[in-house]
Amino acid sequence: MKVWLLKKMGAFLIFIWAAASLIFFLVHTIPGDPVVAMLGKMPRLEDIRRLQQAMRLDRPLAEQYIHFIQNLLRLDLGESIIDRRPVISSIRRYFPNTIILASAAMFLAMLIAIPLGMLAALKKKGFWYAGSLVFSTVGLAIPGFLTGILLIILFSIRLRWLPVSGSGKIQFLILPALTLAISLSAFLTRVIQTAVAGELSQPYVLLARAKGLSEFHIFSRHVLRNALIPIITIVGLQLGALLSGTIVIENVFSWPGIGTLLITAIRQRDFPMIQGIALSLAILYLLLNFLVDLSYPMIDPRIGHDYR
Repeated sequence: MKVWLLKKMGAFLIFIWAAASLIFFLVHTIPGDPVVAMLGKMPRLEDIRRLQQAMRLDRPLAEQYIHFIQNLLRLDLGESIIDRRPVISSIRRYFPNTIILASAAMFLAMLIAIPLGMLAALKKKGFWYAGSLVFSTVGLAIPGFLTGILLIILFSIRLRWLPVSGSGKIQFLILPALTLAISLSAFLTRVIQTAVAGELSQPYVLLARAKGLSEFHIFSRHVLRNALIPIITIVGLQLGALLSGTIVIENVFSWPGIGTLLITAIRQRDFPMIQGIALSLAILYLLLNFLVDLSYPMIDPRIGHDYR
């Protein structure tokens, strides 16, 4: 158990280093000089050189990379080029809103996908199967921003039940969370349906029925538990993707999350802020995958801690 856990933690740290390095070099490929963007139109050459020296942007790229890694080990993500505030403080201010939005969207998605996917797997023909197929197909086909616009037209403009944008109260959260949940639940419905239907076709289900076990006992004690492995894997991956996928929806609904902060940083060529946000999202994504790995032996003891 200890060796397995140490291997997983070692791989987790290596992935963080690889993600940080990739983000650093990709950010420096963004066209435009952040110093010029900061100083405005027609800056003086002396001002440009002075600011570049103060921000270490005149140093070779390799030296900037080493300095970036050293600061990262001290949990220092640098300062914003625009407002000179620590990047970590801005992330702490905006990230909770993104986590709230992603958690609410995942809750709504599971609330829709679990019963619909299970009913479609149990009722292989009929209304539930056809309904889940139509819902998942349409939900995956419509882009998220278009779903958000349609919901705004219906619930904000026509019915006037919910506000178009903003934050603070729960009514501001409903539309962006529902927008994210629709496409996510469409995908999870297919995953749950496939996983449960696959387990129902296994020989142990036929054997359990031959022994006289009730359908509820077979489903709750055997089928559902075996189907949880692929379901939890996909949910963990989708939750990580959901945190980064809120960027577009946050801008549609003016939700003050990490996506809004990232778009602003990209427009202003704020390299430290872009690096900090991208790295925070990458670390959270890797952490969710790490937790999913830890959950496997708890769900199914047959897997053990030395599986490949």
